[in-house]
Amino acid sequence: MPLDQNDLVLCTGTAQHVPLLERLAPARAAGYKGVSIQPHEVSRLRAAGTSDPELVSRVADAGLAIAELDAITTWLPGHAPPPSFPKELGRMLQGCTPERLIPIAASIGARSLTVVEFYGAKVGLDDAAESFASICDLAAPHGLLVHLEFLPWTGIPDLRSGFEIVRRAGRWNGGLLVDSWHLFRSGSTLAELARIPGECVLGVQIDDAPERAEADLADETQHRRLLPGQGSFDLVGLIRTLDRIGSRAPLGVEIFSDALATQPIEAVARTTAEATRRVVEAARG
Repeated sequence: MPLDQNDLVLCTGTAQHVPLLERLAPARAAGYKGVSIQPHEVSRLRAAGTSDPELVSRVADAGLAIAELDAITTWLPGHAPPPSFPKELGRMLQGCTPERLIPIAASIGARSLTVVEFYGAKVGLDDAAESFASICDLAAPHGLLVHLEFLPWTGIPDLRSGFEIVRRAGRWNGGLLVDSWHLFRSGSTLAELARIPGECVLGVQIDDAPERAEADLADETQHRRLLPGQGSFDLVGLIRTLDRIGSRAPLGVEIFSDALATQPIEAVARTTAEATRRVVEAARG
């Protein structure tokens, strides 16, 4: 089932306290059209006896599509999880390579793959563009899109650097993932986004935050995001800018929140979808 800019995607980060298969019916009931999935979830399903074709069938039977596999984290020359990372996390991220994840994404019928620089290492734009282009080339025979997500505390910290890598790579199936949290917390602007061709924005994630950033951005973003409309981000302006440049990317709802993690999945799916739709309606009114 194709996804476009009018469709909402329930991202794993919004409901990671609930197993994937248990999210499907509540997501569809709330009006979501797709879900994202993370590599470790696929591994757990396989270990529990759920084959990839069965996963695809379960998602389709729920009236949903798999939007993206999130994320390739180990892809730049010489980059690896630093010793400061917990061993289990480092081991998991070390295994999130293009060679491993592209076949998984193809097998589960995902629309796209997310790529991130997760380790905070120094990034050379030419090297990053070459590596990103290689990922796109590996994904292309499977019809997979590849979107690069920038994170403010990493080696690819903002919209400008992310787009420059995508531009230099120059691949038809390569583009950006624009997460509102990372966009606004990085100091990137809607004026900058307005200068990017819409076909380069292949993924979008919506969330909100207070006006004042915390000192530890990585900790804030993983635990205390807000529902769209509850914070300070100009999400109406973001939607209008994406529409103006012609982005066709679906709207992922990614709200890492310890508060949400205490709620039943039915409530999480309903409240996040309703909050996002209010922002979209205000933008497109």
